[in-house]
Amino acid sequence: MTITSPAPVGDVTRVTEAQPESLTAENDGAASVPSPLRRWSGTDPLVGWYLTAMVTAVAAFTRFWRLSYTQGKQFDEVYYATEAQELLRYGYEHNPGYLFIVHPSVGKWAIALTSALFGDTELGWRAAPAVAGTLSVLILVRVARRMLRSNVFGALAGLLLTLDGVSVVQSRVALLDIFLQLFIVAGFAALVLDRDQFRERLARFIAAGGATLAGVPALGPRPWRLIGTVLLALACGVKWSALPFLALFAAMSLSWDLGALRSAGVRHPWRHVWRRCWISGAAVIGLGSLGTYALTWLGWFVGEDSYNRHWSESHSAAGLAKHFPGALRDLINIHTSAYHFHVTLTSYHPYKSTAWGWLILGRPVLYTYHQTPDKADGHSTCGAAKCVDAILLIGTPVMWYAFLPTLLWLVWHWATTRDWRAATVLVAFLAGWAFWLDHPERTAFLFYMTPLMPFLALGLALAIGTMVGPANRTSLRAVTGGRRRRPDWRLLTATLLVGAIVADFVWMFPLYTDITLSLHAWQQRMWFASWS
Repeated sequence: MTITSPAPVGDVTRVTEAQPESLTAENDGAASVPSPLRRWSGTDPLVGWYLTAMVTAVAAFTRFWRLSYTQGKQFDEVYYATEAQELLRYGYEHNPGYLFIVHPSVGKWAIALTSALFGDTELGWRAAPAVAGTLSVLILVRVARRMLRSNVFGALAGLLLTLDGVSVVQSRVALLDIFLQLFIVAGFAALVLDRDQFRERLARFIAAGGATLAGVPALGPRPWRLIGTVLLALACGVKWSALPFLALFAAMSLSWDLGALRSAGVRHPWRHVWRRCWISGAAVIGLGSLGTYALTWLGWFVGEDSYNRHWSESHSAAGLAKHFPGALRDLINIHTSAYHFHVTLTSYHPYKSTAWGWLILGRPVLYTYHQTPDKADGHSTCGAAKCVDAILLIGTPVMWYAFLPTLLWLVWHWATTRDWRAATVLVAFLAGWAFWLDHPERTAFLFYMTPLMPFLALGLALAIGTMVGPANRTSLRAVTGGRRRRPDWRLLTATLLVGAIVADFVWMFPLYTDITLSLHAWQQRMWFASWS
């Protein structure tokens, strides 16, 4: 069997049973790379790591620069930074001033780790989110490069996440959602590696003369599937809103196994996928996720004074619950209480919003705002009479307004090509956005989109890459100013879009990082009344 060269972004063909070579991780759906596309499909490892380092460095700068400038605990830092100190002191959250603890402790343990290194200070609270945000970009570059078979578009996906205002702001405050982003994108990357590894093993089996019509043997352990499961379970240990990602990504991973067997030409693939993949896969995912999540509650289990740890001692059990250990009943009770809190949280908040408004940036969240007092003159700080210091959680508008048409295109693209990469983004969108439609009355905020952002960036990179399509040296002259009678308008459009996103990010950057602006400059950035 001949192993063909990589299939780049923008070059999608259907996989049929007559193309078993499409199983390989390097190919995945195309017989070869057309020569016009080779400029974009480069996967040279050194170039890939060079671009990864560049994009990650930019991400680190935007997330660490002036990280401790804003003094004091802002927004929900009053909860999570405080609870991180309690974890360091007791091993569990222990604050009698709160009604109860509504989120698991994994994200707060991350904040506690950097607080132990840098102290109970602004830098200590916020270093962990900054690290998580930077690592999210690095992982996205690498997994996007693998999926799109392109150093250029892998770097573009990471750059788009780097330039996302929501991800930047969430990386600079001690809240939990950026840890969701990190664990979810890392778990997804591990599942993609598992997909590629399984297909590579299957391709080698076929190349060695394996009779695929009769089925396939066991092809070895699946360590990347277990790693992905553990990472997604850790995301659930940050916030329960990771559960839809775990469930849908697990189903997607299992469906990839069926697709691999079909591509290999296995007769009755449904029968063989159950025996060789799905039973063991479901066991790994089920036991791995439950075991990992249970371990995240270890501090609560061993803490004598942790919240409701001895609830069962004063509450009798009925039915099947009589046979449960007291500690298990305590754990079930705290989960039941927390679930009731989340689904009934409908109290007014000035920055609450619904999922329908998130994609159009209907209501950003103002974390902090300070304006020059009426009788004071702020010329010395901003060059104008009135100055504003603020942190506004808002996406980079040009990029966010490109997401909706991108999602519509992804639906069409998947329907016409069955491109698994488009399906991946759509599945993530269901987990990270459509999930919230179930409780429209719940008090929700724009930052709930944080774990979805890597996948929207990936989808936009895929759309841009497909739009650019066949590109060669002469088409680059349309952008660089060389002579060419018929410019490549697709490449020019893509370049202008990326340039507009970069310019918009620079324009909005003061709102993300608490840079002092004149009141007039602040108002110029408030495009709509709901933003201020």
